[in-house]
Amino acid sequence: MHNDGNKVVPLSKSSPENPGSSPVARLPVVLLQVRDKAAQQLKESLQTLFDNADDTLFEMADRAHNNAEQNIFFEAMRDLRLKRKSIERNFLDKFFEAFLRLGHYEVVEPILTEPVSFDKLALVHNDDLERTVAVDAMVTKVMNRDGVALGQLTTRLNELIPQTVTDETNPLGPTLLCDFFLQAGRSLGVEIKVKLIILKLFEKYALANADQLYEEANQLLISAGVLPELKVLPSRRSTDRSASSAAANEAQRADNASLIQATEKLDNSVQEVFSALQELLVHVRGNITPRPDNVGEARPISSQDLLRLLSHLQQYVPKAETPDDFDLRTQLEQLIGRVSARSGKFRVVGPMDEDVINLISMLFEFILDDRNLPGSLRALIGRLQIPMLKVAVIDKSFFSRGSHPARRLLNEIASAALGWGGRDDTQRDSLYTRIDQIVQRLLHDFVDDPAIFTELLVDFLAFTSDERRRSELLEQRTRDAEEGRALAELARQRVQQALNDRLLGRTLPEVVVRLLQEAWSKVLLLTCLKHGEESVEWKSGLQAMDDLIWSVESHDEPEARQRLLELVPGLLKSLRDGLSSAAFDPFATSEFFSQLEALHVQAFNHVTRPASDDAEQVQNEPSDGTPMMAVVEEIVLVAPGEQVLSEPSMHLPADDEGLLQVDKLRMGSWVEIQEDEDHKLRCKLAAIVEPSGRYVFVNRTGMKVLEKTRMGLAVEFRRGTIRVLDDALLFDRALESVLGNLRKLKG
Repeated sequence: MHNDGNKVVPLSKSSPENPGSSPVARLPVVLLQVRDKAAQQLKESLQTLFDNADDTLFEMADRAHNNAEQNIFFEAMRDLRLKRKSIERNFLDKFFEAFLRLGHYEVVEPILTEPVSFDKLALVHNDDLERTVAVDAMVTKVMNRDGVALGQLTTRLNELIPQTVTDETNPLGPTLLCDFFLQAGRSLGVEIKVKLIILKLFEKYALANADQLYEEANQLLISAGVLPELKVLPSRRSTDRSASSAAANEAQRADNASLIQATEKLDNSVQEVFSALQELLVHVRGNITPRPDNVGEARPISSQDLLRLLSHLQQYVPKAETPDDFDLRTQLEQLIGRVSARSGKFRVVGPMDEDVINLISMLFEFILDDRNLPGSLRALIGRLQIPMLKVAVIDKSFFSRGSHPARRLLNEIASAALGWGGRDDTQRDSLYTRIDQIVQRLLHDFVDDPAIFTELLVDFLAFTSDERRRSELLEQRTRDAEEGRALAELARQRVQQALNDRLLGRTLPEVVVRLLQEAWSKVLLLTCLKHGEESVEWKSGLQAMDDLIWSVESHDEPEARQRLLELVPGLLKSLRDGLSSAAFDPFATSEFFSQLEALHVQAFNHVTRPASDDAEQVQNEPSDGTPMMAVVEEIVLVAPGEQVLSEPSMHLPADDEGLLQVDKLRMGSWVEIQEDEDHKLRCKLAAIVEPSGRYVFVNRTGMKVLEKTRMGLAVEFRRGTIRVLDDALLFDRALESVLGNLRKLKG
């Protein structure tokens, strides 16, 4: 790639400050040189990273254990190709912004990850833990290897700028470089395992060259006379070039060791999260197999034995129709009691396993009470309690890792169930059938291999993806139809206004009024939709209407006769062309023109008679008895088959709670509406049609099921007959609720 003078220009034109203040000018010229030189190297490193990412991900896909895992890497390759330019640009933008901040009087300290505690367990979702561990390991490696050179660079920066800079706030330090990369890659829709691989590539192709960044930056500052007395360390680059293959192998072993260390650190962090949970659970411990007073030593059963007992209970989980007949802790206590009686020794569940049982039980208590899930599916999901408990006993990361297959399967099922209506046929509904199949498969086949959850998750995601595509297609058609309807409504209102402006309060021949209202209104409507209100065609249509009205009215002016003679031929042609374009009934058209001819003859005779004769005529009543019509009510045009919304006519103040709740609705929000005492309707907001303000709702198949005005929805909210469903992840909501209750107990 050709570079003009090796200069790197910031890709973001915007600045956090007013351009007139020129924050860049506050930085010494030598710092700008340091910035541009480092930016060029980082840019090349990122390009190398993305050039090699395809090969790395393809190799991982080739070594995948199943199709689902392979698809994860193939999707990641595609996502990375599409977004690499955006990531490179965003990274350099963040880098340049960090240097701009050096010219300010305050440097904002980065928010560092705090130690995990039970008070902050709600923030441990979505794989933050794995990412934090990986970044900490990368930063530590750079600091151990190149910390002295970075320290010298930081010291020199402090000589040039007024505020204090630390290694953590140094734009060239590993802490901020990792942060820039994480922020730039936020748009990547890949799983945590792929993100960790990409982070590893960033370490390999960008952070591995940190010594070169620091050496060149220090040399530039020394040349400018900034603390030249500090001893410059020899670059690792020269020793790297002369390193033997044995040294390269040693480096590879070191990398492997660091990876193992990072994995161990991750395992420790998972244990740390669970330990924090145990601190909260200590207050509910002892409910399972409480020790009788006359029993001596109690022997805890192993986790493996507990899994066998749970597998036994798993076969007797009742059907979804009778979930209240099964209490896991009671059933387990009775089963352990029988084991104790047979062995002659009092057996108990170990503290760690008891904590898992209590936590899962509380989570499912929340799930079985969750009104966001339809009753039938809630009971069906409740049957997964023992399989989820067994997973948690086997793998404690179930509580801390958002991408855990079992946890994600539960969340995906709940998300799909959100729009399932209470009146759906459970025997024939495909979603209910698929969830029931998953539940049956887990209850019958899951013993102690969690891989079954990955298999079921992949199958269920494929199923929901197909359903989502079909529903989105129908939903888009619904939106298109509503947008077309809205345009037609606007045009109809404009035509309606034009008719009322010309006819309301006037008395005209009935045939003319009916033609304008029933036929010419359609001509104007089509003209407005096709050409718009500013078009020549629209103005010609209005002019034809004005000319027709004038031509059938009585006129006493001497020049009216001549104007009528000149007007009629062109008017008739305009009317015929317009009615023909609107495909108006030819028979009705012919009959109208016959009546119009008589009206024009009568009008012509009227203007040729002397004024004295004319005075004897009653105004607006032709002598031949032509029926007349007085337009005294406003004309309202309604499309064929359309009903005007009968919404409440009340007007609420702008700060009304009902209106505020309506305004909080976002596209895609699911709501539940109480239709009558026995039936509730679940639907999703698919469109807000402006300017009429109609809210259009669809069911989970994408079909329109409800239409409301903003005021009508506000009234429903005030009555309490509508509520917004919480579409946050089920497991995460349940965990947050349980943690809140446990903290109150600990209180």
